[in-house]
Amino acid sequence: MTTETVEKEKTNLTLATEESEPKRQKKVFAPRADIFESKEQIVVLADMPGVNQNSLDITLERNVLTIHGVTQSRPAALDGYKLSYAEYGYGDFRRVFTLSSEIDRDGIEATVKDGVLKLVLPKSPRALPRKIPITAD
Repeated sequence: MTTETVEKEKTNLTLATEESEPKRQKKVFAPRADIFESKEQIVVLADMPGVNQNSLDITLERNVLTIHGVTQSRPAALDGYKLSYAEYGYGDFRRVFTLSSEIDRDGIEATVKDGVLKLVLPKSPRALPRKIPITAD
């Protein structure tokens, strides 16, 4: 086999692999999140620019909460300008959290506004502090 034949076969192999596998167009980022806790609940705020309620998927399986947001398009550029610096990369978002048994799974709420996801994770009643009554013997 000549070097030219080997290179040609490598090229054919690469092309076949690229055609048989789906092409990935966007990067996937882990959104930055702030987590707040009170006696009654935990609140998670996740930055997901370009994501809205129709492009967001939140699933809970066993104790794993998965957030997946799809950005629809690159942010619009200003007319007459070119981008010099960007804080955020362009792509989709995915983040996974493991929940403790202290979370009331049926009470979880999610809202999204202006690219910020707000998750409210209420604590289950058995995890909340309570006063133990004392009786005389």
